[in-house]
Amino acid sequence: MKHFILILSLLSINCFAQKKTIYSIGDSTMANKPIENGNPERGWGQMLPQFFTDNITIDNRAVNGRSTKSFINEKRWDAVYKSLKPGDYVFIQFGHNDQKDKDSTRYTNPHTAYRHNLIRFVQESRAKGAIPVLFSSIVRRNFNENGVLIDTHGDYPLEARLVAQEYKVPFIDLQYYTELLEQSFGPEKSKELHLHYKPGELSIYPDGKADDTHLSPKGATAIAKIVVDELKKTNLDIVKYIKK
Repeated sequence: MKHFILILSLLSINCFAQKKTIYSIGDSTMANKPIENGNPERGWGQMLPQFFTDNITIDNRAVNGRSTKSFINEKRWDAVYKSLKPGDYVFIQFGHNDQKDKDSTRYTNPHTAYRHNLIRFVQESRAKGAIPVLFSSIVRRNFNENGVLIDTHGDYPLEARLVAQEYKVPFIDLQYYTELLEQSFGPEKSKELHLHYKPGELSIYPDGKADDTHLSPKGATAIAKIVVDELKKTNLDIVKYIKK
């Protein structure tokens, strides 16, 4: 009987060890945010677990302010790489901070260093038997005086798309889909997707807040749902872990 229980225990441990994990790597638009003190900010990666069953683990390693360069130089990618096992997924979304050309610790040229770093994430994920998925950056809420949404990301979304095409990586064009999302809400109502609060409206922002990059729970949830809906269109086995 003791031997039987031991075998069952070992089988259970093995099954748990083989549970697939989605690792998310990226910046503040994807990262987990603290929920205490009435903080309304959320990353879209933070909202993904509500759409998946408990049969897959979601490990969000995205961090505020990181570019592909700083994520690598701070050894954050090394930590993810060492944890990867066959069948895991790596969701990759950078660009917001790669374009900060006044900051040498983060800036990457889109056609050289940024491209090279994306390729590294892809190739090293595959070397461990994991499946990379590339995402273009979500848009900023940047409407002009005529109500037209103006791009702020330059060539970074294009380069992510080109890397995905060249290396046959599943690609979700969040630049495009979040443009549609922002435009569907319009110049004024789209503030609900971001952090727009009047002075005194929230205690955490006593002087008010007008942030067109980062996301409210509504915005983060909407983008997470876009991700899930686009994943459903693929042949990836991850689809079976999405809640019906």
